[in-house]
Amino acid sequence: MTYQGSCHCGRIAFEVEGEIQGAMACNCSICQRKGSLMWFVPHDKLALKTPAEDMSTYLFNKHVISHRFCPVCGIHPFGEGTDPKGNKMAAINIRCLDGVDLDKVPVQHFDGRSK
Repeated sequence: MTYQGSCHCGRIAFEVEGEIQGAMACNCSICQRKGSLMWFVPHDKLALKTPAEDMSTYLFNKHVISHRFCPVCGIHPFGEGTDPKGNKMAAINIRCLDGVDLDKVPVQHFDGRSK
């Protein structure tokens, strides 16, 4: 399935391909504040529909995850990084996808605060 996603104002728009089996809610200092529900996909399943230079990036702690956000509306639609095996991944905030019934997505809680 292909999902359409964006920030609130539409400056960052993207497509992502895959099947949402579940999402992760993390309690680290940034995720807790953002309230994102993250769905992890191989990076090549994410396709930007707007220019990459329209995004801003926030790095913190170990600087291994690029938290992408819109400099206009402030919404964080996804992050980019690598998995433990070195594969490029995208962490899609499913709250930014069109047509997803969030109540039907199982959520796994991750203790990122302790990492």
